[in-house]
Amino acid sequence: MAVNVKLSSALVDQARRYATVQHRSVPKQIEYWSQIGKIAEENPDLSFALIRDILIADQEEAVGEYEFS
Repeated sequence: MAVNVKLSSALVDQARRYATVQHRSVPKQIEYWSQIGKIAEENPDLSFALIRDILIADQEEAVGEYEFS
C-alpha cells in the first residue's frame, strides 16, 4: 500500500541525484536509504560495506549452484 509522506525538498533533491546515478526512482532511492538505516540501527556492529553486500545479495536471483538432493 502506498502512503504519501512529506519530505524536505533538500532530501528529495539529494535522492534525485543519487537515484539518477544508481538507476532508481526517487522513491526507490529513499526506500534503499531507509533499509540501510534500519539494518544499521538494528546491527550497529555491521559496516556499511557489509550492509550493502547484504542488500545486494538479497536482490540477486538464486541460481541453484548449491542444490542438494
